[in-house]
Amino acid sequence: MQLDTLDHVAIQVDDIDKAVGWYMQNFKVEVAYHDASWALLNFANTSLALVVASQHPPHFAVLRDDAANFGPLSPHRDGTASVYIKDPAGNDVEVLKRPQKNNRK
Repeated sequence: MQLDTLDHVAIQVDDIDKAVGWYMQNFKVEVAYHDASWALLNFANTSLALVVASQHPPHFAVLRDDAANFGPLSPHRDGTASVYIKDPAGNDVEVLKRPQKNNRK
């Protein structure tokens, strides 16, 4: 059995710039994306999304090729698409699909 892949965990912050600065000062991270509404920080084994409450709930994201089986997918600016579902305790889980790589030349 192949296990699913955890893509990222998202936490809510009040100030994206301040949070990015704090994580960069305290940990060895790479900034994959950063704007006023969210940032994505890469760690060696996973990513941390910093989000504001008006944009996203705190959640974790699981990569699934069959993400559309969980509900209608919403496209994202980075080419991914996802749907949010809730676990039995009410936690938000993002089921995320990455675009297929085009191997044609």
